[in-house]
Amino acid sequence: MPIRTKRWCDPRKKRDGWRLLICRYRPRALPKKDETWDKWLKELGPSRELHAAYYGKHGQEPIGWEEYRKRYLKEMEGQEDLIGQLADLVAEGKTVTLLCSSACTDAKHCHRTLLKEQIERRLPQGTA
Repeated sequence: MPIRTKRWCDPRKKRDGWRLLICRYRPRALPKKDETWDKWLKELGPSRELHAAYYGKHGQEPIGWEEYRKRYLKEMEGQEDLIGQLADLVAEGKTVTLLCSSACTDAKHCHRTLLKEQIERRLPQGTA
């Protein structure tokens, strides 16, 4: 499958292809030489506000997955060009691995999976 998802700290495998970090925040205290990704597009991560709402920061009650999902997808409407570019890469046969935070252990409840679905929707039938 040409679109994969992992955490940034998962070991790099040859089949990963092009590894793209899609977190709003770069991992702290990680030297540049230890980066495991080829490019970082923070614009494809949740906004600072959505990130804070999901984790209950600033004294607010954490929002649930469905609300997070809805708000993240709404935010990604402003990133149609980037998502389209990723879909084009995949349609050309390139493997893209979307990377998220090391703390994000449940791929089913992570924006990397939502973004993967958005990319797959833009692919010609039979590509993904």
